[in-house]
Amino acid sequence: MDSVDLEVLKTAAHWFDQGRRVTLASVVRTWGSAPRPVGSLLAVRDDGHVKGSVSGGCIEDDLIDRARDGQLFPAGAPLLPQVTTYGVSAEEAHRFGLPCGGTLQLVLEPITEHSQLHLLLESIERHRLVVRRLDLASGASTVTPGVHRPELEFDGRSLIATFGSRYRLLLIGAGQLSRYVAQFAQALDYRVIVCDPRDEYAAEWDIEGVEFTREMPDDVVLGMGVDPHTAIVALTHDPKLDDMALMEALRTEAFYVGAIGSRANQAKRKERLKLFDVSELELTRLHGPVGMHIGARTPPEIAVSILSEMTAVKHGIDVRQRREAFEPSTSESGCTI
Repeated sequence: MDSVDLEVLKTAAHWFDQGRRVTLASVVRTWGSAPRPVGSLLAVRDDGHVKGSVSGGCIEDDLIDRARDGQLFPAGAPLLPQVTTYGVSAEEAHRFGLPCGGTLQLVLEPITEHSQLHLLLESIERHRLVVRRLDLASGASTVTPGVHRPELEFDGRSLIATFGSRYRLLLIGAGQLSRYVAQFAQALDYRVIVCDPRDEYAAEWDIEGVEFTREMPDDVVLGMGVDPHTAIVALTHDPKLDDMALMEALRTEAFYVGAIGSRANQAKRKERLKLFDVSELELTRLHGPVGMHIGARTPPEIAVSILSEMTAVKHGIDVRQRREAFEPSTSESGCTI
C-alpha cells in the first residue's frame, strides 16, 4: 500500500508519460485553520483529473476549472512554477471552504522533463531518504540523498521537500496481524521491516514493499542502527522471539517499543526481562498491552489500534494517561488474539 505522497507522485509521472499536461500543487505555507498541512500534494491533469488533496475540496475544484480552461499554464507561456495564495480575504476563505479565516499558499509546478520525477520515485521505492529541490526561476529540480530535516522548506525562490520513509517500523513476527500492521504502516509512510526466523511463517510472507529478514530478532535490532525515528513492535506471542527483540529495543532511542499480549502476560514479560538486566526505567518505555483501547478484536482492528498509539506517541501525546482514563479493568486493550 503506497503512502499518500508516493501515490500522487506515481500518478503525476504516469500522466506525464502519457503526454498529458500535469501540474503538481504543493502546500508550502498555511495561516489559521488550513484544511491540509504543509507538504500536502495534489496532481492535476489538463482534463481536470486529480490525485491527492490540498484542501477540503473547494480549492481542488478551482484548480480543476483552471486546468480545464488552460489557465494554469496557458499554451505558449513559459512552463515555470508559480505561487498562488487562497483565502486572503474573508470572502475568499468562505468561497474555498477555509475554516476560521484560514489561508494557504501553493506552489504550482508544471511537470516537465526537468522535474526528475522518475529519479525521485526510484529513490523512494529503494527506501532512500532524498531531498528534491525545485528552483522556481528555472523550473529545474535536483534529487540528492537526504537527512532527517523538516519535510518542506520554502523561501520564495526554492522549494525543498524531503521524500522517502522518514520513519521505520520493525515488526517481530510474520503472522496475520503483522500483515495488516505492515500494510497500514506503509500508507503512513513507514519503511517496514519484518523479522521472523520461523520457516512456517517466512515461507508465507508476501506483502509487497516490506523488507523481510530471518535473522534472530536481537541481532536485527542491534544491526539496524535504531534511532528516534524508529518503532519496534513484537507480535509473535512467543517469548523466545519477542523478549529477544525487546531486551535490546528498550535500550535504544526508538520512539516507540510495544508488545502484544494481555496485562498479565505483560507483567510476566517484564519479570523475564529483568533477568536480562533490563532496568525498571527501561521497562517503563514498553507499551503493553500494545495499542490504544478502541474495543478492537479482529487483526485489522488491532492493527489500527497499534498504529493509532504509535501515531499519538510520535506526536507527543501522553497515551499512558489516556489508557488509564479509558481502559476498562478487564480489557486487554484489544490484543486478545
